[in-house]
Amino acid sequence: MTRPLLIFLFLIGLMLPAAAWSADQASPQVVVSIKPIHSLVANIMAGAGTPLLLVKGGGSPHGYALRPSEASALHDARLIVWVGPELESFLEKPLKSLGSGTQQLRLAESMQGLLLPVRKGGRWEKLHNHDHAEHGSHPEKEFDPHLWLGTAQAKRIAEVTVDALCEIDPDNRDLYRANGANLQQRLDTLQTRLDKQLAPVADIPYIVFHDAYQYFERSFNLKAVGSVTISPERRPGIKRILEIRSSIKQLGARCVFSEPQFEPRLVATVLEGTGAATGILDPIGAELPEGPDTYFVLMQNLADALIKGLQEEEGR
Repeated sequence: MTRPLLIFLFLIGLMLPAAAWSADQASPQVVVSIKPIHSLVANIMAGAGTPLLLVKGGGSPHGYALRPSEASALHDARLIVWVGPELESFLEKPLKSLGSGTQQLRLAESMQGLLLPVRKGGRWEKLHNHDHAEHGSHPEKEFDPHLWLGTAQAKRIAEVTVDALCEIDPDNRDLYRANGANLQQRLDTLQTRLDKQLAPVADIPYIVFHDAYQYFERSFNLKAVGSVTISPERRPGIKRILEIRSSIKQLGARCVFSEPQFEPRLVATVLEGTGAATGILDPIGAELPEGPDTYFVLMQNLADALIKGLQEEEGR
């Protein structure tokens, strides 16, 4: 074999993997909106492919702006998995322009009987007397979109994702079904473990800054009693701070949980003089790497933060 021919074959060998990698990166078959749901989908696709995540890092799905490359990925996708416009409003308009070749899995539409209504800031005692059947009957636009934080809801996400993947990729049907069964087992194990870990703090009242956790509360019978509903972008006035402090005392909250985007100084100012402990809850896994284990780490982190915050007073 001549030297020019050897060089040519060597260069072809270098170029082919790079071309395949580029095509795979630019045109993913499956696109998922947020990190926790991406993790569940990645479990089901293991061995067949990797879904593309849109909202990376600590980005918020409430106000995300699509990059041109992400808009292109949506156009090329075979399946798009999202909660719905109630959470990812940035996707509503782009998805309307897609052709019939792209299947959309809007998860909220698959949660009959499992959706909970949006709660207003303040006290929630009355809502805690309602059962799940009542919650499922509320109009769609009133539901709480943070549904991935409930284990029953996560299991439903797994079920409908398996069905959707089998439809667009029947050659891997058996793999998706086997992965889906394994994911269901992992979710059952997670439920059992966190039930046991959270049981000692289940009756301790607490308050959150952002009402995003009621699916988690319901899954593990926790006693969140209200939210203070302040924005991380706007510092509350003195009147609002005094109202919040009064509510914390009246509700007997042992801990008030903020989120990573709130400055510690703001949290300290709001809670000054209340005697309540502070903690941080992250409902979307802002600091976690994306991947199949992300969902389980996120749920464990929530449980650990709640336990730490609610038991802090006992250790004083």
